[in-house]
Amino acid sequence: MSCLAKNLGVVTHFEVCVCVMKNITTTVQVGSYSIGNSDFVVVAGPCSIESMEQFAETAEFVKGCGAMMLRGGMFKLRTNPNTFQGMGKNAFSIAREVKEKTGMPFISEITDPRQVGDLVELVDVFQVGSRNMHNYALLKELGQVNKPVLLKRGFSGLISEWLYSAEYVAKNGNNNVILCERGIRTFETATRNTFDVNAIAYIKQNTPFPILADPSHGTGASALVTPIALAAAAAGADGIIVEVHPRPDEARSDGFQALTLPMFENLMKKLERVLTALDRKFCRPS
Repeated sequence: MSCLAKNLGVVTHFEVCVCVMKNITTTVQVGSYSIGNSDFVVVAGPCSIESMEQFAETAEFVKGCGAMMLRGGMFKLRTNPNTFQGMGKNAFSIAREVKEKTGMPFISEITDPRQVGDLVELVDVFQVGSRNMHNYALLKELGQVNKPVLLKRGFSGLISEWLYSAEYVAKNGNNNVILCERGIRTFETATRNTFDVNAIAYIKQNTPFPILADPSHGTGASALVTPIALAAAAAGADGIIVEVHPRPDEARSDGFQALTLPMFENLMKKLERVLTALDRKFCRPS
């Protein structure tokens, strides 16, 4: 039995010796928000920052609907090298201005250990994408940073491998790890990925980590985002991270899975009803 299993009093079907996890709290603080308690956190924004107009419009709208944190990609790892790779450093000034104007904590993906110095003063949470779950050099580097890390599950990653990756961060000194279920690759081809709702319930019952759900990547279809987000909330997720774009047809990356502004507003209304039924509520600033 793993150290984690002993600490939590459960028996697991794999051995993940993560003694360091005994020092990890069940909540992670991001600004005035606490992720991992009974309150539900919504992170929203475009897949990629494309312009000041696009990012500011999206940020103001999702904030007005009740989103607590803002997402926006600046460095993008893309399977096809000929597709949009993000604005990179050219997006920094846009992100900084919108973040200051809205007062929202900002989450963005880091793709290389060499980006830490550039991003550490800008982002409030470092996102490790699916392709980098096994990038141990990056995970070790983030273990030495005093900022929370959102660790997405690899698209073919076992839960045990996911937890090992979390341990790389924690063992190097940073216990503020938030897991993110974003769908896995299976034999099914009807959707972009297969969203593993089992993983949410399992993580909540058997580990100390907070967990967010990403129904945008989990389905790859905007019409499926809302029902899967509601399912994730019912399964016990601590929040969701979703892609929103004012004009998805014009998006330079992943527009097919982005919610329109009205769709996001509708999602927030439905989430509130589901959370109320579960005796939960949206996380709000303290």
